[in-house]
Amino acid sequence: MTLKTITPEEAKALAQSGAAIVDVRDADEFAREHIPGARNAPLAALGPDAAPPMALNNSGGVLVYHCKSGMRTKANAAKLAEAAGLCEAYILEGGIEAWKAAGLPVAVDKGQPLELMRQVQIAAGSLVVIGVVLGAALHPGLYLLSAFVGAGLVFAGVSGFCGMARLLAVMPWNRALRA
Repeated sequence: MTLKTITPEEAKALAQSGAAIVDVRDADEFAREHIPGARNAPLAALGPDAAPPMALNNSGGVLVYHCKSGMRTKANAAKLAEAAGLCEAYILEGGIEAWKAAGLPVAVDKGQPLELMRQVQIAAGSLVVIGVVLGAALHPGLYLLSAFVGAGLVFAGVSGFCGMARLLAVMPWNRALRA
């Protein structure tokens, strides 16, 4: 079963009539920016043992799923449809980015840490640049730092396990969100 996509304006109208907006992004993304009134139900937590998203709905009738750009919700439409059960469910076309582009309000908390994957990208990119600079300036053996980070990224992509993300998740600035 596939879910029908709707525009931000249609989603807002549904929300005003009692539909639940369900944000399937991770908690760190949701904490930093979300649609006012949306409930967070991370995609990774949806499954047979999880509470169905329809429990998040005040009326029990309509769910509107969204992510950042619409890619995650479209790629997981079958899983979301299954999780919705008998509820009428939709996908917000373009995610929260389309919602913002339509001029609709978002709740922003810049005091929250950057999303974990952005932290990983910043750290990995910085280590690669440092390895190249040190390799060129001090000793060619220091290029191995860049190679090590690259190998770690390949391993993370293939295995689904990112050691750097695990390390960053326990850093003091991220602990409050995980508690």
